Amino acid sequence: MPKYLTQSTYTREGADGVRSKGGIARRDAISDLARSLGGKLEAYYFCFGKHDVLAILDLPDDEAAAAVAMVVDAAGGATVRTTVLLTPEQIDEASKRSTNYRPPGSQ
Repeated sequence: MPKYLTQSTYTREGADGVRSKGGIARRDAISDLARSLGGKLEAYYFCFGKHDVLAILDLPDDEAAAAVAMVVDAAGGATVRTTVLLTPEQIDEASKRSTNYRPPGSQ
């Protein structure tokens, strides 16, 4: 199943929600969201820096990942950035594919 990294940044309202309900409640909410789309939450961490939360989700497809981002963003408590994660095996497979590409400036 494809893996996705989500990097979330809380709004003021979202941070207030975490303070009042706790971090475990947030993790459980994201776990329930992933399950509702046929996936699962693999990892969930609060962090310092530009983002407040990093999560790794196993989801069935890109549309499910887009649904996660849209529903979280629309709720207003956080903004989400989603990154597709690839295994080393997937990169090896990609490197073997035949391509037809000319870099910019070449004839």
